[in-house]
Amino acid sequence: MAEALTIARPYAEAAFKIARESRDFAGWGDALARIAQVANDSVARQFISNPAVSAEKVASVIADAAGGLGDDQNRFVQALAENDRLSVITEINDLFVKLRHADEGVLDAVVSSAFELTDAQRDEIGKTLEAKYGRKVDLQVVVDAELIGGVSIRIGDEVMDASVRGKLQKMASALKV
Repeated sequence: MAEALTIARPYAEAAFKIARESRDFAGWGDALARIAQVANDSVARQFISNPAVSAEKVASVIADAAGGLGDDQNRFVQALAENDRLSVITEINDLFVKLRHADEGVLDAVVSSAFELTDAQRDEIGKTLEAKYGRKVDLQVVVDAELIGGVSIRIGDEVMDASVRGKLQKMASALKV
């Protein structure tokens, strides 16, 4: 994991720099997500790792399958293929999103819930966090049945635990005193 991030970081930074210069964060974000989706398909992974297929052919097929790429994005895919880096496109995409959010002042929040949240619940949590931090918040919701009930929210190093499991752990800790 750490090695993949180390390999992906300069590519994510290059994509971010190009996106900033062209003022096209949305276009680059969409393109990287599509490229990652295509490259992570099991058939595509076999095709990409086939030493009999040239880097030019790999880049062409991946770019065509991702669809709607601009010239810079096609050259980016070509560079990834030539340097055998399409295997870390998911990490490149994730790092790009983090760089974009940092540049735009967006906080990344991971909401763990015992049950799937409705759209209304997601909106309410998002609005509450945006009011608390005074910044836009990008929510990622993860279902974790071990929480029993409630939610746990992680923003950076800060954790707000309103889960039943968390409350039971606090109670057990208090009773041991």
